[in-house]
Amino acid sequence: MKRFFLFILALVLSGTLISCSKKQETLEEMQQPMSPEDLNRIKTGVQLAPDVNPAASSVAQATVVSTTEAKLEPLPPSGPFKPSAKEIQTALKNAGFYAGSVDGTLGPQSIKAVEAFQKASGLSVDGKVGPKTWAALRKYLSGVPAAKD
Repeated sequence: MKRFFLFILALVLSGTLISCSKKQETLEEMQQPMSPEDLNRIKTGVQLAPDVNPAASSVAQATVVSTTEAKLEPLPPSGPFKPSAKEIQTALKNAGFYAGSVDGTLGPQSIKAVEAFQKASGLSVDGKVGPKTWAALRKYLSGVPAAKD
């Protein structure tokens, strides 16, 4: 009876070792380096038919890659453009509403200039440079002074 259990134990161990070696072979196959054709298929998401010669289809793949890449557009900015304090002061100065120095600090003089610009432009007067105020003000950023109405 003891021999029978030893025989069964030997069979189980040998079966385990054989199955482990088969799993190892599969793992080694999966770790093989990828060819440029494989990388192109992954990049474009296009699978070649099994009977297609990869060398002959390089033109077709290049067309698919360029078409796919041509459809990609840059992401829009994460939010609306916010002008810097220097840009605001420069535009206000060019528009004739700000006489102070362009120092990048929006102090009381800058805020009064923004309010005067908003009033002259028919915008709601709040002293803040929001999207509507900046849309009207940014055309003065180019450096061409405009006559104050």
